[in-house]
Amino acid sequence: MNNKSKMQTKTIAQIGLFTAVLAICSQISIPLPTGVPVTLQTLGIALAGYVLGAKFATYSLGIYIILGAVGAPIFAGFSGGPGFITSPAGGFIWGFLFLAFFCGVGCRQKNKLLSIVYGVAGLVVCHLFGVVQFMLVAKVNFVASVLAVSAPFLIKDIISIVLAYGIALQVRKALIASNLLEQHA
Repeated sequence: MNNKSKMQTKTIAQIGLFTAVLAICSQISIPLPTGVPVTLQTLGIALAGYVLGAKFATYSLGIYIILGAVGAPIFAGFSGGPGFITSPAGGFIWGFLFLAFFCGVGCRQKNKLLSIVYGVAGLVVCHLFGVVQFMLVAKVNFVASVLAVSAPFLIKDIISIVLAYGIALQVRKALIASNLLEQHA
C-alpha cells in the first residue's frame, strides 16, 4: 500500500471516529421544554473541527447528519429520522456543519485567540440556523426564539469551544507525532 492510500485510510478512520464521538456527545443530553436539549454536541463538533481541519470535520458532520436523517438514533436523546431535521432543534443540526468548518479553519491559525474566534464565529452561524428554524417551527418572533434556544446555551457553548481547542492541541500533537495526522490537516 502506498503512502497516499495509507493516509486515506487514516483519514477515513479519523472521520468515522469523530462521527462516533459526536454521536456519543449527543446522548449526554438534558431535555428542555423548548425541544432543544442541553448536550455536549458543541464540544464534540469543535473538537472534530480543531483536530481534523475544516474539510474532514465537515465530512464527519455530513456523515453524522445523513446517518441521523435516515433514522439512526444518533441525535440528542437517541432520536433520528427526517422529522428531527425539521423539528424545533433541527436548525442546530444544519448549523453544526458551519461550526465544524469554522473550527477547522481555526485549527490552521497560529494565533490561539484567532483560532477560538473562528470557533465562536462558527457558533454564531450555528445558533443563527437554530434560532431561525425554531422561530419558523414554533411560530415565535426572532427575539423570543433567541431567548428560548440560543441565549441560555451561549456560555456553555463558548466554554465548550475553548475546552475543545485546548484538548485538540494535545490530540493533534500526539497524532502528528504518531504519524497519524498530517501537520497541514
